[in-house]
Amino acid sequence: MPNNLDRLQLRQTRMEQSPAILRGGFRPFFIGAATWAICALAVWLLILFGFTPSQFLEDPLAWHRHEMLFGFVGAAIAGFALTAVPNWTGRLPIAGAPLGALFGVWMAGRILPFLVSHESVLLIVLDPGFYVVLAALLAREILKSRNRNFPIVAVIGLFGIADLVDRVAMAGLADIANIGWQIGFALVIFLLAIIGGRIVPSFTRNWLVAQGAAEPLPTQPDYLDKAVLVLTALALLSWLIWPASLPTGVVVMAAAIAHVFRLVRWQGWRCRSNALLIILHVGYLWLPMGLLLLASAQWALVSETAAIHALATGAMATMILAVMSRASLGHTGRELSASRQMILSYVLISLAAVMRVSAAIGIGVQQITLTVAALAWAGAFGLFLVQFVPILTSGPIQKKSERKP
Repeated sequence: MPNNLDRLQLRQTRMEQSPAILRGGFRPFFIGAATWAICALAVWLLILFGFTPSQFLEDPLAWHRHEMLFGFVGAAIAGFALTAVPNWTGRLPIAGAPLGALFGVWMAGRILPFLVSHESVLLIVLDPGFYVVLAALLAREILKSRNRNFPIVAVIGLFGIADLVDRVAMAGLADIANIGWQIGFALVIFLLAIIGGRIVPSFTRNWLVAQGAAEPLPTQPDYLDKAVLVLTALALLSWLIWPASLPTGVVVMAAAIAHVFRLVRWQGWRCRSNALLIILHVGYLWLPMGLLLLASAQWALVSETAAIHALATGAMATMILAVMSRASLGHTGRELSASRQMILSYVLISLAAVMRVSAAIGIGVQQITLTVAALAWAGAFGLFLVQFVPILTSGPIQKKSERKP
């Protein structure tokens, strides 16, 4: 029986001998997330605008909703988690053939809806099964290192259960309407609140210290941040259990205000010259904006679609693009500096969010605003792929001391 040292050496060898794209979870899954962000939206718009028959998919709207959440967002979460957990635990990352197999399962979940019906047992099991396997692998690493980040892995496991519930609903096997994607959506919002509350103030503080900025500086999460997270959880649970009610609107509104207060404490205006940082603050700003719209929707003041897209296109997509670009630079040994392409991609994702919310609210001609939003979305993730595919499919930059003479 191989001992722990043998297993460690085996994982080290597997990682070193693997193709560059399989040497870290962020590599295939960030490419997959950006590619699917474009492809899934393109398919949806072709159906929406009548260029492709709606019969091309059994339920185009349900498919669009599912793929943007459990396909695009899910891939970004997987890439982040597979990269963050080794940093948290000090253990080697999942790499090589196991990583390739994991990515293959995610890919199969994207392709199967075009080949089989929603009632297919293979599709119902395989698509959510990806997140169950991912959570199990990450939990093993967390538990072996006795790390404190197990709740984040638990959220990923629950995300897989939400995926299963949504698949069952799409298959018509149970009359559970929208609860699956709504639970998944709420879990992602909560995950953004947790992760954003760690990385945004931390990165901002580190940069301000490096610039010699004066006190006060952003602090690490404290009891106030924990209170915001508790309030956010209550707001999201209220939305799931008691929608379209006055009390739910009040709790969600309170959560929105709390997140504004939290964001102000991070002093984003002081890092406005650093595109890699300011985009994190902009992405997080969409979280309270989306919650504000969600609260208004409970009182029938705006369409809930506007709130969903403020949180999805605004908070989720902007934070995903920001984190993917920063992590891709940092974990391949590149300088943490935004290129013109990256800055343009940040501008485009912000434009996409504004236009999509505007269309949902009824500002402007809907077909025009939707088209602009779609083009800006595709441009943002297309620019990411242009810059980062060569980086993510090659090895890290060697330091001068490591280069051969």
